[in-house]
Amino acid sequence: QVQLVESGGGSVQAGGSLRLSCVASGRTSSSFRMAWFRQAPGKEREFVADISWSGVSKRYAASMKGRFTISKDNAQNTVLLQMNSLNFEDTAVYYCNAKDLITTYNYWGQGTQVTVSS
Repeated sequence: QVQLVESGGGSVQAGGSLRLSCVASGRTSSSFRMAWFRQAPGKEREFVADISWSGVSKRYAASMKGRFTISKDNAQNTVLLQMNSLNFEDTAVYYCNAKDLITTYNYWGQGTQVTVSS
């Protein structure tokens, strides 16, 4: 099995920054693509950004591009999400995801709360 543990959430004022971390352990694989999703109250879970296991290929949702940066520390099996210029609409629970591109199975972390106050 694969375990994903997120950390780094919290409360911040609008315009501030936070960095989220996701540590992947267990039966991880180079066939995984790692991602961040988020879910605001009363809304569907939405894609934020993802990164290849090697860390080379990255993609962002249009509304996050330029403000959020995803990266991967391969030595630590850690995926980071640097979030800058946060606004109220970024308030959500942020989830780490690992998708096995061979089996298409998805693993999820427990989520970490990000609250942005105006």
